[in-house]
Amino acid sequence: MKIYDVLILGAGASGLMCASNLNRRFSIALVEGNAKIAKKLKISGGGKCNITNVHVSQDNYCGDKEFIFNVFESFSRDDLLNYLHINGVDAVVRKNRYYFCKNSSDEIIKIFKKATKHVDRYINNDILWVKKESDFFEIKTSKELLRAKAVVVATGAKSYKSLGASDIGLRIAKDFGIKTEEFIPALVGLTVQKEQFWMKELSGLSCYVNIKIQNKVLKEELLFTHKGISGPAVLSASLYWQKGNIGIDFLPESNIFELIKGSKKLLSSVIPLPKRLSKALLEAFDVEDIECRKISSDMKQKLQKIHDYEFAPAGNFGFSKAEVCRGGVLSQELNPYSMEALDVKNLYFIGEVVDVTGELGGYNFQWAFSSGYICAKSINDATKL
Repeated sequence: MKIYDVLILGAGASGLMCASNLNRRFSIALVEGNAKIAKKLKISGGGKCNITNVHVSQDNYCGDKEFIFNVFESFSRDDLLNYLHINGVDAVVRKNRYYFCKNSSDEIIKIFKKATKHVDRYINNDILWVKKESDFFEIKTSKELLRAKAVVVATGAKSYKSLGASDIGLRIAKDFGIKTEEFIPALVGLTVQKEQFWMKELSGLSCYVNIKIQNKVLKEELLFTHKGISGPAVLSASLYWQKGNIGIDFLPESNIFELIKGSKKLLSSVIPLPKRLSKALLEAFDVEDIECRKISSDMKQKLQKIHDYEFAPAGNFGFSKAEVCRGGVLSQELNPYSMEALDVKNLYFIGEVVDVTGELGGYNFQWAFSSGYICAKSINDATKL
């Protein structure tokens, strides 16, 4: 039976980045449960792949800040953009902060396909277990029994079940005595309590908001849905929310009291939001829709809520609607300069399977590419596998 130098479990963003940058002196194989590689890359960002963000730092992530900082010191956003440029892809900036492929995610997928032509692929192979026998790993899939000197776990998390997502990466880690945190949905819409059911009636409407949670302020669009609230601001907020209140400023770029000052118009006409939303907010605040100049001091106090409406979400939309997951292999179990398990030589964990999760806006692909690259570099630099 052939013994590979490096076996990579998962052909997503992190696994492909790792495979693409391994030295060709190694015998390498990719194991993927789907019928094609890079399925999540293919559909992300509306098919144009939100690669990274203009501003990237450890503060955009849930996880060990020092660990994340060290990874990005080794392979930064600029390093990623330069890597893509060298390989013929110049990312474009949209909305002044998001980097996308210019035309299609196929541009970045082609880089990986070209760079891994020499890599063996085991497609449609679900990973069942990994064991270590002496100096070699044995990997059992639904079709094969494989052996390797080093194993890179790039199996992702439990979001996007339609793309073959599972918790196999955590099960592998646990089998080796490596500490993990169970996956929970992240970058996901939030359901609401009975007191906020009025939000469901606004399904389809959106507005620009600031959402305050913990010490974070997320600035982006909020979308009302039949389940609760979603949209970019909410998805990023969900990364930090587990229970308790969040605060929403529905008019972050205006001052409600400046808008209504001396006006003879109705409150709902002065508020620069869709009329249905303005009326719904006034009703939720128990403020009568009267002429602005006639409102009482008590009504003014209630109207302040348009800038700091606080409530506790009921929960989230679940794994089936989540873009990523929180949780994974604890970073304290890994070397931040190689992604190798501290207590299991030649076993590596990269990408979303690690307990590092970014906000919406290219941060999770940046993490996948950075962790995949430094893993490959570490293996290349090793004197012996």
